[in-house]
Amino acid sequence: MFRGIRPLLRGSTYSGALFAYCGALASLPLLPFAALPAMAWPSASWGVQVALTVLLWSVLIGVTGLAHTTRRVLIACARRMLGVPLPDPVGGRRRADRLRTSLWLLAHVVLGWAGAQLSVLLFVAALLLPGGWAGAEAGVSVNGWSLRAESGWQSWASALCCLLLAVALCLVVTYALRWLAPRLLGPSSAERLALAAERERALAERNRLAHELHDSIGHTLTAATIQAAVAGEVLDADPVAARAALRSIEESTRSALEDLDYVLGMLREEKSGTAPTRTLADLPELLDRLRHAGAVVEPELSGDHAQVRGTLSRAAYRIVQEGLTNALRHGAGGPIRVTVTAAPDSLELDVVNRTGSGSGVGGGAACGKRPDAFPTSGHGLPGLFERVRLLHGEIEAGPDGPEHWRLAVRLPVRLPA
Repeated sequence: MFRGIRPLLRGSTYSGALFAYCGALASLPLLPFAALPAMAWPSASWGVQVALTVLLWSVLIGVTGLAHTTRRVLIACARRMLGVPLPDPVGGRRRADRLRTSLWLLAHVVLGWAGAQLSVLLFVAALLLPGGWAGAEAGVSVNGWSLRAESGWQSWASALCCLLLAVALCLVVTYALRWLAPRLLGPSSAERLALAAERERALAERNRLAHELHDSIGHTLTAATIQAAVAGEVLDADPVAARAALRSIEESTRSALEDLDYVLGMLREEKSGTAPTRTLADLPELLDRLRHAGAVVEPELSGDHAQVRGTLSRAAYRIVQEGLTNALRHGAGGPIRVTVTAAPDSLELDVVNRTGSGSGVGGGAACGKRPDAFPTSGHGLPGLFERVRLLHGEIEAGPDGPEHWRLAVRLPVRLPA
């Protein structure tokens, strides 16, 4: 029983009814304009004048709903007063959405006026029915139907019933508006498609940011760890080399902090600084930092790297960076060969390092396996496979002879349509 009356005790029930009644009151300024044609036709009967006024009043209410701003305001008010989770409208002004808004306004006003009049009538009846409050002749009469005050418990019971009916009417009006709101103010099929596309773009952007952050921070921490170890070993014997390693740590961590600040700003949906735009032109700086860390790097850069621009150049930089990071993390020392060849129709990237124990860049897996089949810790190699797949490229990672590991990537310069 308590569960049945629980909705009657919620404030949201009465805020929804108040929303309906306010909608009815908001339509009053349109009534004088709707009554003008009836006033200009005095020869018509009273019934015709009323019907004409109501018809024109409904048309004016519907026309108000055609404005795009009206829909936004109504959605915000419905979220606030009815507690219905309605998304903001997206896309352009569609005719179907405008018509649904007009239907909502008409339903809103009709429910508001009907609910307000019946509620007032029931509340007045609840006040007048108990005998002795307003005299023996007090009562309520509507269209020939009358309810008179009588002495005794019957009048109090009738008053209580009228009061409960008025409260229940508020509940009915609120539930009716809550049922109509998603259907008339909620997203249409076109809006749902636009919202799904927007969510997909947001997820793709966050996935890209996660890759960027992993590549940048992972490489920086790996290089900084090696550089710190080198600085500690040569601090007494070669202070100059130690200071160079510390400067390299400072530069690489500052660069990583810029990446981190940008990514966090995007995740917080705040305006952040200019996005990091490290491209193939920044490869020499990256290789210099590795040399300061004590790594032996043998680069071979050929072709016109200037023709590789935009997303492809940034992705190529991150792929080489991840390959070098894994070579430092899993390699067995020795030189790291880095080959970047820019051809007119493709960009080829190779990173080869010694493994010694047979586990190199990817952790020891045969070439050609799926990325999730590699026994790696973290998301480095699977992330590379995903990045290359999105760029319509080819990637191979696996042993290259008995003592080397090779990461080979081929990216098309002109992406297919």
